[in-house]
Amino acid sequence: MDQRLLSDIDLLYFKNLVPTAVERCRTTWKHRSKCEYGQPGACIPLSTKTGEPPICSCGMGKDIDDLPTAFVAPLGKVATRVAIPLLFQPPYKSGQAKGVMHTCLTDHGKKLYDELAEDPKETSEGTERKCYYCGTPKKTLKTCGDCKKTEYCNAKCQAADLRRHRKLQCRKGEEWEEFLPKGEKERSDGKMDVDSPAAAVEQLKDANGEIDESLYSRQLYVLGHEAMKRMGASNVLVVGLRGLGVEIAKNIALAGVKSLTLFDPKPAAIQDLSSQFFLHPEDVGKPRDQVTVPRVSELNPYVPIKAHPSKTLTSDLSQLKAYTVVVLTDTSLQDQLLISDYCHENGIFVVITDTFGLFGSIFTDFGKNFSVVDTTGEQEKTGIVAGIDDEGMVSVLDETRHGLEDGDYVTFTEVEGMDGLNGAAPRKITTKGPYTFSIGDVSGLGAYKRGGLYQQVKMPKFIDFEPFAKQLKTPELMMSDFAKFDRPAQLHVGIQALHAFAESHGGKYPRPHNDEDAAEVLKHAQGLAGAGEDKVELDEKIIKELSYQAQGDLSPMAAFFGGLAAQEVLKAVSGKFSPIKQWLYFDSLESLPTTVKRSEELCKPFGSRYDGQIAVFGKEYQDKLANVKQFLVGAGAIGCEMLKNWAMIGLATGPNGSITVTDMDQIERSNLNRQFLFRPKDVGQLKSDTAARAVQAMNPDLNGKINAMKDRVSADTEHIFNEKFWESLDAVTNALDNVDARTYVDRRCVFFHKPLVDSGTLGTKGNTQVVLPRMTESYSSSQDPPEQSFPMCTLRSFPNRIEHTIAWAKDLFHTYFAGPAEIVNQYITSPNYLGSALKQSGNEKQTLETLRDALVTEKPKTYEDCVAWARMQFEKQYNNAIQQLLFNFPKDSKTSSGQPFWSGPKRAPDPLTFDPENPTHFTFVLAGANLHAFNYGLPQKSAKDKAEVLNMINNVMVPEFKPDPGVKIQASDSDPDPNASAANGDDNAELQKIADTLPAPKSLSDFKMTPVEFEKDDDTNFHIDFITAASNLRAENYKIVTADRHKTKFIAGKIIPAIATTTALVTGLVVLEIFKIIDGKDDIEQYKNGFVNLALPFFGFSEPIASPKGKYQGPNGEVTIDKLWDRFETEDVPLQQFLKDFEAKGLSITMISSGVSLLYASFYPPAKLKDRLPLKLSELVETISKKPIPEHQKNVIFEITAEDTTEEDVEVPYVMLKLQK
Repeated sequence: MDQRLLSDIDLLYFKNLVPTAVERCRTTWKHRSKCEYGQPGACIPLSTKTGEPPICSCGMGKDIDDLPTAFVAPLGKVATRVAIPLLFQPPYKSGQAKGVMHTCLTDHGKKLYDELAEDPKETSEGTERKCYYCGTPKKTLKTCGDCKKTEYCNAKCQAADLRRHRKLQCRKGEEWEEFLPKGEKERSDGKMDVDSPAAAVEQLKDANGEIDESLYSRQLYVLGHEAMKRMGASNVLVVGLRGLGVEIAKNIALAGVKSLTLFDPKPAAIQDLSSQFFLHPEDVGKPRDQVTVPRVSELNPYVPIKAHPSKTLTSDLSQLKAYTVVVLTDTSLQDQLLISDYCHENGIFVVITDTFGLFGSIFTDFGKNFSVVDTTGEQEKTGIVAGIDDEGMVSVLDETRHGLEDGDYVTFTEVEGMDGLNGAAPRKITTKGPYTFSIGDVSGLGAYKRGGLYQQVKMPKFIDFEPFAKQLKTPELMMSDFAKFDRPAQLHVGIQALHAFAESHGGKYPRPHNDEDAAEVLKHAQGLAGAGEDKVELDEKIIKELSYQAQGDLSPMAAFFGGLAAQEVLKAVSGKFSPIKQWLYFDSLESLPTTVKRSEELCKPFGSRYDGQIAVFGKEYQDKLANVKQFLVGAGAIGCEMLKNWAMIGLATGPNGSITVTDMDQIERSNLNRQFLFRPKDVGQLKSDTAARAVQAMNPDLNGKINAMKDRVSADTEHIFNEKFWESLDAVTNALDNVDARTYVDRRCVFFHKPLVDSGTLGTKGNTQVVLPRMTESYSSSQDPPEQSFPMCTLRSFPNRIEHTIAWAKDLFHTYFAGPAEIVNQYITSPNYLGSALKQSGNEKQTLETLRDALVTEKPKTYEDCVAWARMQFEKQYNNAIQQLLFNFPKDSKTSSGQPFWSGPKRAPDPLTFDPENPTHFTFVLAGANLHAFNYGLPQKSAKDKAEVLNMINNVMVPEFKPDPGVKIQASDSDPDPNASAANGDDNAELQKIADTLPAPKSLSDFKMTPVEFEKDDDTNFHIDFITAASNLRAENYKIVTADRHKTKFIAGKIIPAIATTTALVTGLVVLEIFKIIDGKDDIEQYKNGFVNLALPFFGFSEPIASPKGKYQGPNGEVTIDKLWDRFETEDVPLQQFLKDFEAKGLSITMISSGVSLLYASFYPPAKLKDRLPLKLSELVETISKKPIPEHQKNVIFEITAEDTTEEDVEVPYVMLKLQK
């Protein structure tokens, strides 16, 4: 072994880590009875001396001398790079490895190891810097203990970076590159290219051996930890790497599997660039898989990507045994039959999918007895039992629907009387109504008395799949669009006919828009259509159109089926959600243009990257696409996918085309799992800028065509997104996850008469909506149900669900760490705060007490003071408050009707006694103390300082609590709040007494508190730690099942579950609608609003709802108006003239308003009317509102009420005043 290039510590690491790696096998391999490790005084490693073996000779592993020369030769230069990843491989963790290594290290070796593994040191506060590993910008970072230069967020980032060789790079500087093997230089994003599963170290896991929640956060809320663990054991093969194949590969890589292998040795062609976003023009002629692998590898560092080593698949089908799932795209029918048959017989899951222009199909075969552990992905239903009769009829509390369906299973706990139900096997239920369900025979279980909780249990469902060959003949077809009921059978025959054509023409599909080839395809289809009752009645137009488009390759169709197929792969390897059984066909023929010509001449290849699209739409339509002016609001998950699709279709690439994209957010690490245009090196950068650069690299035709902005689209930025901007647009696309923002953009589109396509996702669910001027209703025309809210009385005193305790804990978080700091800062900076602002708030006493506590009685000077404060808050919330509640309402108390007070939704609590060794108790104090210290700018501690913090806790003197008979507690929300009436009667003398204790604001001129801004995605800031501990402690009070940190973060952070598959599919649907808008279709029946749920799976498409119409009687008869899109327009005329103009329309105006200003009312006294009637409308607005119209504003909106010629009140559109500027 060449040791010349290794330092002492390098060699020491290697010799110690070789046995550490092989010792991982102790649980499955046996050592001999005379193993060297068992000898007296032996340790691991056995020796670190040159020439002596470090490991035992039991066959547990190989010594360095036993390894092949080809392996050993380059190892000397990279020993540390090989060894360090082993340190972080499960089940050994860094701490365990350190313990093993320290058993025999020399004093010199221990010193070297300790120096290198030294915990990062805290740096002083200064300007905002970025973590060297994840790029997160922070004012406070930790410095590497070795080089004293490189800075990290925390030890977790340092450990992950060490694994990727950053550690040596820090130490050796630019010399590092010479130590890398040829062809393995470090990439610009700081990662090493990996081309084998072994090089990926750990699938899906971070440096601590756990699923990396910072990366997979949003996806975990869709799939769950168990499903992702099963995915992490799966090897997937994707065959075919045109647009559809690479979409599937992208989505699978982002989702996270053990390994992903790609196969497509065919040379890339220029037309592939119509949809294959990882190909560049210079790649034409190169094998698709060799070009694509390194680019897919960038998407997820935890998923090793490689090209399948063989050049053929069908010559030796046994090579498929290495895979859990095989996905076939762009393959012949003959190969599909061979591969699918082999896979079916050998327990390998198969997904077959293809697109042909605006047509597509997918087939699944997951074998016999496939187990689905969760068919819907919906949260299990839980509830409180109100009663159970002798027939097994269960009643739930009033106004709380059980939400169960026939065939669901439930279990019971806390049932009194019918004790046999508690903890029994799940019972199948039959629903009898929204508040009742039957569990069948309950004889012998006892008589129900009271109480009880029910919990839905997801039972596995077993499904049998038939092989592909059988399903070709007798297909089981799922519906994707119920308006095309007979379409699946047509396409099942038609696509087989395409394969038959290709088989007889050397593998080539019919020429675009060629009638001769279409006739041949139709003939094949007629032969395949069957006979008798099973005969498929063919629509010749559909079959011919399928032939015309067979060579078409459209990015939105690849996105739709790529998302769908990838989700089916994840279902296969995880057992999560219901699979497609077994065929699904989809088409979007409505997207074909009607305003331009299509012909064989116009659809033939032009040697362009858009040839795959031209084959479907023709050259004239391609030119039309290129000169569109499009506005994209949002560059997150949907925005990234949208921009990718637009780049592929050539949107706005022409001389008159442009894309404006705006997003004010910066990239966070959790975005990388589904916002695929971003890489780790982009963390902290603006989404809009980064996304624009990425798609310009995909399609250089977009260079100079994208205007990336960072401004929020809102009323505050109307000087930026002004009338000139909106009027220049052809169409708008929303890519937002915020209802308020989507509503605002919708209103602007209605005002400026611009078409809008809106979309959204929620886990596996997605929707698209088309908003068309003077045709459809708008996004704002319908509203989602309001968010669930909890009664205050329930949160304060009577929680019965974990959601109640989490909501309470989040409110406590704000009450402790945000509200007081904001009040103190206002007190210091606002003149006469106590005299004016305070009185207007209506809660003077509470505010004064907050100021007193924050500035006088509870103001900390040291971190130990913060610990004492947090310890006292524990006592106050979890012991004293509960004692007071039970004093007011003892456990045996009755209601006025004689019923037990603590029954139904009211759960009787018990006080908690603080236990410093209880992790939840300790975390509450530690997190609370750190956040309190943050408020006051004091140093903080971490969990590693536990012993020191425990000493501080033990020094806190907790006074004995005695309940106060004068305290009143609201018993239910229907009762008046006794504290509210007490607050209204606050004694001024008492208020003044509190105010006199406060320091004068002037004396605090150099003092400022820092409010805590809740941030759910920073795992080091103690926000979620505090809320989780606070919630679970309250749950312990009330004997509610606690929630882990992951679930608490989801609920408290109001996180929207997200997965890349749904996003890809939804954006594909959006672009199919954009095709129609650009074509200028004016028939509402041609457009589709989409609703999908990939978990079920369900697809629903409907015609958009038409905009509402109204009528009024004018001077010449009935006038029809569009209530949403119509408006009256007027010049800046005097009010009197304005009224006359409307009288000419047959409308007598009774009231005019603008914003919050009432400008005119028919009931005004004559004197007021005399003053206003001569004023021009703009003057009237400025006079009444007492502020000028902004210079950038070119119009003013008036709302009017009016009567028509029948003297009846009528609903009329608004009026727009056009200003001349």
